[in-house]
Amino acid sequence: MTRLPRNFQPGFCYHITTRCNNREFRLTRLECREVFLYAIKKAKEKYGFKLYALCIMSNHVHYLVEPKQPEELPKIMHWLNWYTAMCFNRMLNRTGHFWEKRYYNTGFANTDTKRALNTLRYIHANPKAAGVQQGFFYDFSNYGIHDRLSNDGITQWHPAFLQLGRTLDECAARYRGFCKKYRPQPKPEKRNHWGSRLLAGMKIKVKSKKSP
Repeated sequence: MTRLPRNFQPGFCYHITTRCNNREFRLTRLECREVFLYAIKKAKEKYGFKLYALCIMSNHVHYLVEPKQPEELPKIMHWLNWYTAMCFNRMLNRTGHFWEKRYYNTGFANTDTKRALNTLRYIHANPKAAGVQQGFFYDFSNYGIHDRLSNDGITQWHPAFLQLGRTLDECAARYRGFCKKYRPQPKPEKRNHWGSRLLAGMKIKVKSKKSP
């Protein structure tokens, strides 16, 4: 099946999701997550993109990225997925695809304040929505740089966050309140039933074992 071309536009940022192959929980080890942060830092040095949001879960990762040039996004993700897959396969003593198919991305204009804030909150709410913890603070997301105005060395504030108040403290307080209002919506699990229907229509002969 032909893949649809991705549409990249200047002045856009992109919410990107990558998943481990077969949705396996391959990112649970602390060492893997630390290597991931190192790889992101190296990718930023190589391509100079802006990273507004990040959340590393056990079997998938969320980013909110703004590339220098829109056409550079595939290069960024190709390098990052290649580099991390190579490291993780060696660390976990495995071979084959580490990441599942193509990364998922959706873009929107940086001037779309509402969309940007909703995307930031969605990414930061992932651990809470998954039942990993009660609050929003999470060691491997950048929620803390918004709530506590800290610096993690790899991410930065989105312009939409900086428009929440006249001071940084006011921005942090309003974003904190905005996140507290979040109520995750249950997601219907998507299943591909094509294979099931195909198998149901096939007559498969099963050889019975002869009793001794």
